[in-house]
Amino acid sequence: MANHQSAIKRAKQNEVKRIRNKGYKTRARKAVREVRTAIEGNSVEQAQQTFKKAVSIIQKTASNGVIHKNQAARKVSRLARRLNQLASAAPAAAR
Repeated sequence: MANHQSAIKRAKQNEVKRIRNKGYKTRARKAVREVRTAIEGNSVEQAQQTFKKAVSIIQKTASNGVIHKNQAARKVSRLARRLNQLASAAPAAAR
């Protein structure tokens, strides 16, 4: 455990930030999971709505510095690619 007053304060701050960051990460993972389940369910409209929300959450997480901006871009890109594959396959199946 820290002995100096400044080190004690820093340890407390780090713990608060760790808990806050954990919440942001959990929220982002849940948003990604919702998009993936919508895609797996072949629900294009539902997937597009959840994708929109997920992008917002992921970008907010990156802007807060919880995850790196490149990691956020990669997650959004992969979700968009899967969504576009579903969207392009859906009209072909409707014919």
